[in-house]
Amino acid sequence: QVQLVESGGGLVQAGDSLRLSCAASGRTFSTYAMAWFRQAPGKEREFVAVISRSGGATYSGDSVKGRFTISRDNAKNTVYLQLNSLKPEDTAVYYCAARSGMATTVSGSYELWGQGTQVTVSS
Repeated sequence: QVQLVESGGGLVQAGDSLRLSCAASGRTFSTYAMAWFRQAPGKEREFVAVISRSGGATYSGDSVKGRFTISRDNAKNTVYLQLNSLKPEDTAVYYCAARSGMATTVSGSYELWGQGTQVTVSS
């Protein structure tokens, strides 16, 4: 079974960039669609971006489209989220998630979750 560990979060200023990483254990990483979600205090978990098993297809949520980019390296068992032009409203705990099969934007369909990494954007 795949286990997920996120890293790369931190405190940055508005307009800065960050790259989050999610390292997966196990030898079946390429069989999982991968996604990033985020949750701000007092808010529901929000879909951020998803990438297909091969990496050939991606999709991002409207609030991050054009600023955030998801990618993966199956040889390194890692999925990335590049965060550019950060805004204070991007402040949240960011989670990576994995599901076997097709990529979706529905958090409840994901089987595996990391522990999360905090991103804080100051104005």
